[in-house]
Amino acid sequence: MEELNGTHATKDNKCKEGVVSEGYLVDAQHIAIATVNRIDVLVSWNFRHIMNLTRIRLYNSVNLKYGYPLAGSARRPGTTS
Repeated sequence: MEELNGTHATKDNKCKEGVVSEGYLVDAQHIAIATVNRIDVLVSWNFRHIMNLTRIRLYNSVNLKYGYPLAGSARRPGTTS
């Protein structure tokens, strides 16, 4: 996996851009780790801050701005589409 420095910068970018508030830095770190390491699938029960279609669109806007790939789509556990 890529160095933590890239992860910290990505987490900070998501906070700086207002996608994730300072109170949810752990959530931003989970997204940053997946982004920096180009993880194809991130599984989470956190529908408020991680598996939220509106937030995923915001994460993707930050990813594009800083040269990272787009995140996938959100699916609730037990669904296939």
